[in-house]
Amino acid sequence: MQREHLIKPLLGRSYPAVQYGKGVFLYDAQGKSYLDACSGAVTASIGHGVQEIADAMLEQASKVSFVYRSQFTSEPAEELARKLSELAPGGDYWAFFVNSGSEATETAMKIAIQHWQERGRPEKYQIISRRMSYHGITMGALSMSGHDARRRRFLPLLKDFPVVAPPYCYRCPFGATFPACGLMCADDLETAIGRIGAEHIAAFIAEPIIGAAGGAVVPPAGYYRKIKDICERNEILFIADEVMTGIARTGKMFGLEHWGVEPDLIALGKGMSAGYTPMAAALVSDRVMEPVLRGSKSIMSGHTYSANPQSAAVSLAVLDYIGKHRLAEAAETSGAYLLTRLNELAQQNEMIGDVRGKGLLLGIELVSDRTAKQPFPSGLGITSRIVDKAFHKGLLIYPAAGGAEGEGDAIIIAPPLVIKREEIDLLIALLKETMEEVTRELGEAGVGE
Repeated sequence: MQREHLIKPLLGRSYPAVQYGKGVFLYDAQGKSYLDACSGAVTASIGHGVQEIADAMLEQASKVSFVYRSQFTSEPAEELARKLSELAPGGDYWAFFVNSGSEATETAMKIAIQHWQERGRPEKYQIISRRMSYHGITMGALSMSGHDARRRRFLPLLKDFPVVAPPYCYRCPFGATFPACGLMCADDLETAIGRIGAEHIAAFIAEPIIGAAGGAVVPPAGYYRKIKDICERNEILFIADEVMTGIARTGKMFGLEHWGVEPDLIALGKGMSAGYTPMAAALVSDRVMEPVLRGSKSIMSGHTYSANPQSAAVSLAVLDYIGKHRLAEAAETSGAYLLTRLNELAQQNEMIGDVRGKGLLLGIELVSDRTAKQPFPSGLGITSRIVDKAFHKGLLIYPAAGGAEGEGDAIIIAPPLVIKREEIDLLIALLKETMEEVTRELGEAGVGE
């Protein structure tokens, strides 16, 4: 047998070779179909094999695919920046283009810190994040993340950024109930600021809906308005990590639109190019850019492929496709139907503790005891079991963490925004089979007795 040279996620594991994709389905080299119920990594938002995007790729490639940002600008990059500013909450944003969501959040962090340096306040450099969060795998982005499993190997190298309680109503960190709680989870930010000192804090970063670290956790009403007020009163910038929630995924173009809040910086990725090219962005408000424009006139960051015309043209084509086919509205409509079907499934399977999310970013938290909200022992690997079994049935779902300390189990259901009702029904049928088989296997092994 010929040795391998490609480092895959799990070495020694056999992965099928993908042959092509069309719509919400992927097909491997043996012709087996897979319903992509998670858009890969919540990325392929317009589905696979869209001809309009391939045409845009070819058109731009026939002109120029790469220029270095310190030497040239390009029409696609300028137009993409303008388009994103128009779409973003409040408008009037500048765009710094990068290659991935991790780079986008890290760039937003750097710009936030530079903002205060340019204002003569270099002591404001700390970033506050939440305990249940994931902002990326680069060292800066991982330093801002509260995803323990992904941090563990690199702890000696990471900044120990302070973290506050998540808005996790299913397992309230304070043992309270909304709305009687008075949004104690938001107040925890003010408590942390008082302990650290606002004079040392550059920014607070949050995912509008918690993704991989929580399984589509949606905050209660009023949470983000209170967070924004706390940030403004304490002169702290608010970074919205919209890498997973942005560009129509939740039924709005940006996740924070559900709460009517305008952030100071926004990180984008995933759905921005819908997986057709590596592309992401840090959007920066005029207010944040103003001292840079008066001062150094240069953002201290740089990537070889930043703003390259090929990826910019592809991302523009994706945004045009989303607008033309009204996919934000489609995500809202299809998401409501999918949420109803998932709740029906929850009534049939005691393993499902909570169903949550918005639009087509939905999550299921898995428990061994629904009444007590008791997580499964981590050694059982419930999330992996379900993801693997679903995969063999031709259903792709995304693993997530769950539980108060991220040691529980959850999955994300986030199909392409073009999914049809009959495809949702197929998704539910395959997921039901998967859940029933895992439940039966656990029962035969005496788990939960």
